[in-house]
Amino acid sequence: MTTQGGMARRVLGATLAATLTVGAAVALDPPTASAARVPTTENAVIVWDRNAQTAIWDVAGQQPQVQARSFAMVHGAVYDAVNAIAGTPYQPYLTAPPANGTESTGAAVATAAHLVLDALFPEQRARLRTQYDESLAAIPDSSAKRRGITVGARAAAAMIAARRDDGAFGDQTWRVGSQPGQWRPTPPTFTDTGAWVGYLKPFLIPSASMFRTSGPPALTSDRYARDLNEVKTIGSATSTVRTLDQTQAAIWWHDRHLGEWEIKRQLATTQRLNPLQSARMFAMVDLAEADATTACYNEKARWNFWRPVTAVQLADTDGNPATVADPTWTPLLVTPPHPDFTSGHTCFTAASMSALAYFFGRDDIPFSAHSADSGTTRSFRGFSHAIEEVIGARIWGGIHTRTADVQGARIGAQVTAYVVRNHFRPRR
Repeated sequence: MTTQGGMARRVLGATLAATLTVGAAVALDPPTASAARVPTTENAVIVWDRNAQTAIWDVAGQQPQVQARSFAMVHGAVYDAVNAIAGTPYQPYLTAPPANGTESTGAAVATAAHLVLDALFPEQRARLRTQYDESLAAIPDSSAKRRGITVGARAAAAMIAARRDDGAFGDQTWRVGSQPGQWRPTPPTFTDTGAWVGYLKPFLIPSASMFRTSGPPALTSDRYARDLNEVKTIGSATSTVRTLDQTQAAIWWHDRHLGEWEIKRQLATTQRLNPLQSARMFAMVDLAEADATTACYNEKARWNFWRPVTAVQLADTDGNPATVADPTWTPLLVTPPHPDFTSGHTCFTAASMSALAYFFGRDDIPFSAHSADSGTTRSFRGFSHAIEEVIGARIWGGIHTRTADVQGARIGAQVTAYVVRNHFRPRR
């Protein structure tokens, strides 16, 4: 396991360093540039991120691979609206609506987020309208408010138009195999969902397959045997070697109420970001997460590799003398209904954490988040610490092999490195 963990750290160190190097070459506005001015009202970008969470998860119950698209749409539109009012100091994502800087940023944020959420969740229209009306009621009536509404509406319209017919909720399915190494539905649900995510039109990267890997290790290789025996030992529902902290971490990272939401809002608050900085940070993180998820699901479709629960139970068919079948083996966590390689969660997390490292220009900002599922709050020293832990957590939960996790994290960091080289850059 030491060798395997060392491989993960080398990959993380190289990819995160590359992302930070890109950041160092760009003249960024310091995130704390306006820290001396303590805001008198809550940052509207943070408020509407919470509102988005309510619609996307609390009410609609979207799974992480679906949530990614929804959050990206909301924050891409919010960013374009706020950036326009600020004089477009950064590259717009889709559009720079006409603005002269006197518009109400709060009205623009509320309008952009509300209209995107309304388009995504028409069944929540009445609730969303009430929420929106309450936000606008807190802003004094003025021409600035009306102009802010116009800017937000134009940014939302551009996003809604751009994502029309983008491949969301398509009818693709995973290939069900019968040969060693091939994916098949897993217990207890034996379902097949989410294949369309791998074919979704990316937000920022040119192609979902641009970061293609060489695939999972050969079934007869030493590396495959190490991967399988590691997850078999530590990821079992009845493992005697997994520690309590590892068990809690596995459950924490598996919580569909993602800790990443709380982390972004916490950082925006503790680092005292103003609305423009917050909008840019949220958009960078959420759009990179969405594209990393698509890239990893595209990789899943390419390799169609079996999950640990299948691999352990059928190890007598893999042709590897170093693996032994256990037909009764079950993982700690319920296996998600799609292939192992690569790990969507490590893709997603590496994209978000490397985007945060780029935005802040450092890797040592501490943060934490709570999970109701695990009943614990986990604290992190910095962004690479979180990436390293999620790699381990998916193994401790018994649902991914180490290679799938490490390669997923690599793709996530590569997506972010592409994004920060080509998008959201200062224009002056």
